[in-house]
Amino acid sequence: MKYAHLADLHLGSWRDEKMRLLSTTAFITAIDDCINKGVDFILFAGDLFNTSLPSLDTLKLVTKKLKELKDKDISLYAIAGSHDFSPSGKTMLDVLENAGLLINVCKGAVNPESKQLRLKFTQDQKTGAKITGMLGKKGLLDKVYYQNLELENLEQEPGYKIFMFHTTLSELKPKHLEMMESQPVSFLPKRFNYYAGGHIHHPTILNLENYGTLTYTGALFPNNFAELEKYGKGSYLLITVEENRQNVEQVYIEVAKHHNLNLECKHKSPELITSEIIEHFNNLDLNNSLITIRLRGTIEQGRISDINFKDIFARLYAKGTYFIMKNTSQLQTPEFEEIKINTSSPENREEEIIKEHLQQIKLFDRDTEMQLTKELLMTLNTTKREGENITDFQTRVESEVNKLLNLK
Repeated sequence: MKYAHLADLHLGSWRDEKMRLLSTTAFITAIDDCINKGVDFILFAGDLFNTSLPSLDTLKLVTKKLKELKDKDISLYAIAGSHDFSPSGKTMLDVLENAGLLINVCKGAVNPESKQLRLKFTQDQKTGAKITGMLGKKGLLDKVYYQNLELENLEQEPGYKIFMFHTTLSELKPKHLEMMESQPVSFLPKRFNYYAGGHIHHPTILNLENYGTLTYTGALFPNNFAELEKYGKGSYLLITVEENRQNVEQVYIEVAKHHNLNLECKHKSPELITSEIIEHFNNLDLNNSLITIRLRGTIEQGRISDINFKDIFARLYAKGTYFIMKNTSQLQTPEFEEIKINTSSPENREEEIIKEHLQQIKLFDRDTEMQLTKELLMTLNTTKREGENITDFQTRVESEVNKLLNLK
């Protein structure tokens, strides 16, 4: 038996069209790779889409590829993740399942006697593997499902069993996510051969006594600057079972070569920083590559805008670079002073921060700057509406900010 475990593609998450294209290319590449490797079936552990109502172009691409799997008699078993499951219960997985393109294995009902949730198994007809799982919800709202899950029937079921989940498990959290809220592995049913996880975008494989192999695949393609900077590419897991021996292999999906620069800018001028960035990439093969540039520290003089990013980008794109991203959130200039606030009054903390920061750059008078800052904070304190994708959300916020600032 051979099967693949994929998760967290978040199709539609990238705002830039070129990055969205790479994301869909990663999906197509992974599915083609699974077909070429002769898998019996594929698991997708949540967040195939980045929203419960993806764009028609994205949906068309996915359905075409899933139809190819169906034509080759390769079943796809899935659960809804925290992004492709909406608060109202709507998920595009239902549409794809009704079209016969996948099977949602999160099926069950409340046991009238125990008042607990009893999950049902879906059996793969080709291999006999038994699959079930739990959907994911934002903010760990799926925790209540696990707390009320009937375990006995799941643990006593014979045969090769797979449990799919889309939540944060404490024992599988990477170091850089140790402060993230999570739940213990003990919430899961025991005695499964394989636990196919999603939600955490960090590849992890852990074997625990009484539980079997617990895994996170990592994202099939990085979903933001930080992930691209840290991982550079995506991956999925390939599981082979022969004579009761199970092997789990991480398969990398690299649709574009990644180059990263993390530059300390302390006591450096904008001119020197510009020169060092250009020099770093000067002798590298950048054809069809992705570049991430992170700058940190306090520059010696001038402003961040004095760094000649226009020239840097022009030179890198001239060498065939596919896409460049920069991050200057950790970069500071001497003209900004340290902000000190009195923490004894939490309800006034936001206003204190604004007051401490006022007039460090004198674009407005003090009262206008104070009022404008408050209004901007109120405008930016918004979340995506149901069915609203990342692009539409960002366009709406930009429009509201432009209106506030009287920008065209």
